[in-house]
Amino acid sequence: MLRASLKSLLGRKVRLIMSTFAIVLGVAFVAGTLVFTDTLNRSFTALFASTVGDVVVSPQGDGDDSGQSSTKTIPGSLVRTLAGVKGAARADGNILDPAVFVIDKNNKVLGVAGAPAFASNWTGAPAGHGLSGLTLIQGRAPQGPDEIIMEASTAQRAGYFLNEEVRLVTSEDEPLLTPTLVGITDFVDGGSFNGATWVAFDTPTAQNLFMGGRDRFNDAWVTAADGVSQERLRDRVAKVLPERVRARTGDEAADEGSNALLEGIGFLTTFLLIFAGISLVVGAFLIVNTFSILVAQRSRELALLRALGASKRQVTGSVLLEALVLGLLGATLGLGLGVLMAMAIQALFGTLGLDLSGQELVFRSRTVVAAYAIGVLVTMAAAWMPARRTTMIAPVQALRDDVAMPESSLHQRFVFGLVLTGTGGAALALGLFGGVYQAGWYIGGGVLGILLGVAAASPVLSQPFLTGARSFLAMVFGAVGNLAGQNSLRNPRRTTATASALMIGMALAGTMSIVGDSAKASVNETIEKNFRGDFIVSGMGGQPFSSSIADKLRRIDGVTDVVQQRYVTAQIGGDAQGITAANPEALTGWLGMVLVEGSLRGFGPGDLVVDQAYASSEALDVGDKIRVTLNGSSRKLKVKGIFEPNAVLGFPLVTTKQTLLQAGYPDRDNSVVLQVARRTFEVHMAIEEVVADLPTVTVKDQAAFAEEQREPIDQLILMIFALLGLALLIAVLGIVNTLALSVIERTREVGLLRAIGLSRGQLWRMITLESVVIATLGAVLGVVLGVGFGVALMFALRDQGLNIISIPWDQLGVFLVVAMVVGVLAAVIPARRAARLNVLKAISTD
Repeated sequence: MLRASLKSLLGRKVRLIMSTFAIVLGVAFVAGTLVFTDTLNRSFTALFASTVGDVVVSPQGDGDDSGQSSTKTIPGSLVRTLAGVKGAARADGNILDPAVFVIDKNNKVLGVAGAPAFASNWTGAPAGHGLSGLTLIQGRAPQGPDEIIMEASTAQRAGYFLNEEVRLVTSEDEPLLTPTLVGITDFVDGGSFNGATWVAFDTPTAQNLFMGGRDRFNDAWVTAADGVSQERLRDRVAKVLPERVRARTGDEAADEGSNALLEGIGFLTTFLLIFAGISLVVGAFLIVNTFSILVAQRSRELALLRALGASKRQVTGSVLLEALVLGLLGATLGLGLGVLMAMAIQALFGTLGLDLSGQELVFRSRTVVAAYAIGVLVTMAAAWMPARRTTMIAPVQALRDDVAMPESSLHQRFVFGLVLTGTGGAALALGLFGGVYQAGWYIGGGVLGILLGVAAASPVLSQPFLTGARSFLAMVFGAVGNLAGQNSLRNPRRTTATASALMIGMALAGTMSIVGDSAKASVNETIEKNFRGDFIVSGMGGQPFSSSIADKLRRIDGVTDVVQQRYVTAQIGGDAQGITAANPEALTGWLGMVLVEGSLRGFGPGDLVVDQAYASSEALDVGDKIRVTLNGSSRKLKVKGIFEPNAVLGFPLVTTKQTLLQAGYPDRDNSVVLQVARRTFEVHMAIEEVVADLPTVTVKDQAAFAEEQREPIDQLILMIFALLGLALLIAVLGIVNTLALSVIERTREVGLLRAIGLSRGQLWRMITLESVVIATLGAVLGVVLGVGFGVALMFALRDQGLNIISIPWDQLGVFLVVAMVVGVLAAVIPARRAARLNVLKAISTD
């Protein structure tokens, strides 16, 4: 049986190759995701290891490696004391500001798409364990206020060379700097800043710029002498530290920093693996359909094996052996393609500021294990039902030319599909509206249950559509159209299984279309309702800028009011949460806050107002206190009021500027709302002139501000569509594969049709129409489900400020048109193969 199975398998090489497409692409997505995330993890781990000393001394609650600016510092005298600790080779004070942007030669800003923009003082100190860290590879160290050095990739991207003038934008009182580049640094032991930018001044200049001229530092590195461990040096350093200053080994500091960052971007892995799972589910439909056709084609062969003494188990095993070989082949090819997929994902996130182009891809053993486990298991599981079906057909019955699925089984599938759809609907409702723990699992499981349930019930549900399609095609295309319609109706299980793969992709695409359109409509309404200012001046990518800009704007003739806003990221219950700060009198004024409970009377340091959605999700009432970690220090803030969601405020929690200043955040703004006496061209130009030399700061009116708020939604939806494109590609390949195998299965029928006068063009048209019917059925089912999912999801989010449900019917209509085009293109290869069949050979085929 083993020999017979392998010979049968090798006798169908073309079908074998076509059947591997789905599993190859699904495995490639999983492998690519794992390679990318492993590369990401190693790159940040290596980066943090190269940017800490043997012992790191810093103020307690200095931001806890959050990357945010802090005014908490240590005195220079402490650094000099640390240098004298027994076992210390040297001690260096460090100054770091994460908001100093490099402007390239094309007047474009580097580092605002998500990656930070660091500026520091240059000490030349080695990293922990004697690692070189950043090392001067060209030029010399900076000397004086007009010189800087720059990291190599930053200089390359910006187009700067030694002895050229560099433009920098800071968040300090002097926002524009033009020093000369005198040195280039790099990680000589390997590594990069992963898209971040870095420049450095000499220490006195950095202290003048970022410490107000004081002899202070953000932290200090203590380098261990030969033979002294980090732990022993840390313990000795700790004995000389004043209160509220801590000492950590470099390994501890690196682990804290990298773990916090990797936890923050861990959603990327989940996000990508979700789409890999979608691709595998879609691929499973293709594999089930492929093996169903292959089993039907081999029915006579299998029956003969049974007649020769093969048991049911052996026959089933022969089919599963074919699936095993297919899974191994698909996993092997998918693993190779996964490397290219990882490079594509790397390039995609590089456009968003996460540049890993300088990192070598990490290929761990778990990637190989996962690829083969997924490839083999998914293929074997998908082939199990077709393999099991062979045991239900008696040998004599299987010797007939056509083996159709019993109608009773269609009824059972229909009932099973309805039950599965109902169960999925219940899980989806619990996830969206039930307030259950880890609702995402309920939502994901519910969506999957509905999709699989509809797919199972679709042979019955699609009968009216397929019947109507046959009548329509017969009316428009005559006998050829009638034949195409009958072919679709001949085996509704096969037709709908092929269409279901496309249905899944279309359903998710339709859902995201509704979510995106509704989110943008809600943003437009909220801004129109709450934006009471005339202009908003804001930092690109939410980056902070000097508060001196607000002072300059106040002095413009015609500007009647200036409202400063700033944003920080705090920790609440272990989760990151954005907080907005503004003057209390401006909140219900130009910022449009509408209180539904409480009052802003006496609103001051230590107070907080929250929006309705956050208050509802956290069960908060006026008077409650929330423990918030601000800049590394934990404190309780009192809820003074609850307000309607407001896009102008940015975040669901709002406090005062004094609260942030007391927590050690620098006096910097993220946006400034302006009110003018009259909207004249002269006033607008005067506002623009204030920020003309600062590419990181923009001026927008209400329409431009609304467009800026919609832009991240559009980017997210486009990224999701790009990832869904892989699932849709697998679905298209499924149509191609099904039609191609169907042509092979109907070889004698095709020959007879050609013999009685059907031309090659008519045959081509018949197969194309059949493909269009399949694609349109999948698109219709998908769009209907997508509308249901999208409306349900937006209804559940109505308390999150997304209170408008907008269905983009034009976009959904485009999906249907695209599906028809896909049907035409998918039929090209199968129709060409059918048209080239030799008529006499086709008629004589068994």
